Amino acid sequence: MLPAPGRIVDLQMRISAPLTGGELPIILLSHGHGGSNHLSSLNGYAPLANFYAAHGFVVIQPTHLSSKSLAGVVDAKSPEAPLFWRSRAEDMKRILDGLDLIEAAVPMLQGRLDRSRIAAVGHSLGGHTVGMLAGMRVMDPNNSKEINMYEPRIKAAVLLGAPGGSEGLAPKVAQLYPFFKGTDFTEMKTPTLVVAGDKDKNPTFSERDDWRSEAYFLSPGPKSLLTIFGGEHMLGGISGYDAGETTDENPARVALVQQLTWAYLRTALYPEDSAWPVACAALQESPAPQGLVASK
Repeated sequence: MLPAPGRIVDLQMRISAPLTGGELPIILLSHGHGGSNHLSSLNGYAPLANFYAAHGFVVIQPTHLSSKSLAGVVDAKSPEAPLFWRSRAEDMKRILDGLDLIEAAVPMLQGRLDRSRIAAVGHSLGGHTVGMLAGMRVMDPNNSKEINMYEPRIKAAVLLGAPGGSEGLAPKVAQLYPFFKGTDFTEMKTPTLVVAGDKDKNPTFSERDDWRSEAYFLSPGPKSLLTIFGGEHMLGGISGYDAGETTDENPARVALVQQLTWAYLRTALYPEDSAWPVACAALQESPAPQGLVASK
């Protein structure tokens, strides 16, 4: 629990870390919104958090105020409810500001963090949160002012099934969540991997087939796009083991997301590490590739 003066409740987090090793890079993992009570909280995304921690990262998972696990605690009439788009990005900055407290609170973590190598990963609404930290701009619906939440301490990002641009936004969503209308990727300059399933299509949000990929197409480089063949919004089941909300359950697809996102972050944070080009070559050379990578 990280003290958070001015926030409705203190910031709850889960920390996953390797048992051994020092100078460990950090991943901030931002959950989506969704309909479940606990997957959209520090208790979700175990397939990703466990994999990243088992492969050398310290993973910090906040419970954003949008989480249904906080129902009854968070006022549903709050001006930012139910998505708390600005608060979510502020949570991530608060974590970075509080790394000293986090190290002191977690047994065996003291002195083992490499604060020069920090990445952020987010799924769905979490992808929107991470996009803001990577330089994506949004519009405050209360005054039409551009909001810049860019966080220079984050050196690499991964957006999983993130919302796209404002032009393809469905009118109903634009009315319900007007902050989406000001989405602008032109200043999203942090090196980023955009991951999108080619079957992740929901006309409630957009009629565009490539809407979930727009963070790649509408932003400047360096960027990469991983298109997952057959992937729907849960990309095989990344939000939790045996999650009922997964419409495309596929352990091999989850493994692909785990391995490719990890490899991207390894090379983004350690340029001498060949994990990303090796993983891309293996994907391309597979007799039945599960996806396609593009870069710019």
